[in-house]
Amino acid sequence: MEPREKIFILKYFLSIFSGIFLVLGLMVMMFSVWLLIDRNNLFTVLSFAGENHLVAYISYMLLVVGSIIVFISFLGFLGIFEEIRWLLILYLGLIVLLFGIQVAMPVLIYTRKEEVQIMWNDRIDAVISNYGNKNLTGKEHEWAILNAVQNTLECCGRYNSTDWKKNENKEHTNQVPCSCTKSNREEWFCDVPANDVYSKGCDEYIKMWFENNTLVLIAINIALLTVEVLLFTQGVLLFKNIKKNKISLKE
Repeated sequence: MEPREKIFILKYFLSIFSGIFLVLGLMVMMFSVWLLIDRNNLFTVLSFAGENHLVAYISYMLLVVGSIIVFISFLGFLGIFEEIRWLLILYLGLIVLLFGIQVAMPVLIYTRKEEVQIMWNDRIDAVISNYGNKNLTGKEHEWAILNAVQNTLECCGRYNSTDWKKNENKEHTNQVPCSCTKSNREEWFCDVPANDVYSKGCDEYIKMWFENNTLVLIAINIALLTVEVLLFTQGVLLFKNIKKNKISLKE
């Protein structure tokens, strides 16, 4: 095979994988930005409340990783098309560095997974306890989101409707949030028969949501690691061919 043809093929596949790399990096960035700014999701609202900001730190880490991937991708495109050897060396070095960070991140998330779940459970319990408190009107947004979750998923409390017995803001002991029933009343609490209250708790659905999002993140990470191996391998081959033959497709 002619040297020109070999370099052309390597550049072609490197461009394709760099494009995939860029798209995956943008997905990581969008996921992290969503975690940081979305305030209509119960998980994000409660995760950024209180003193423990572990989820916020993880979100910022994801944002940094995504930004680095986008930067490396553009750097790679420039080095590939212009056949600049020192830029290719920088590109390959950054890929190796990023590979190490991405291997470490899932380990960090996995080791802190239990801590996140404990924090999440504590925050849910706090929302249930404070729900409907007239002195905490600033928390109404959290209560409204919890109502939306209970109404949409047809669940009540974390484990079941008995979780609401710990709430001391009700007029009557047997009251539950109107969102725990099929009632359309726009009030915090309703008096309804016990058999009209949703029997299932929301904890199972919330854990499923958390697990699904974690799996999506892990899948993106595995895809990134695979693409990085391919990019590094083909980048090294391109560098060797450019150095050995000292030719350019522009000649």
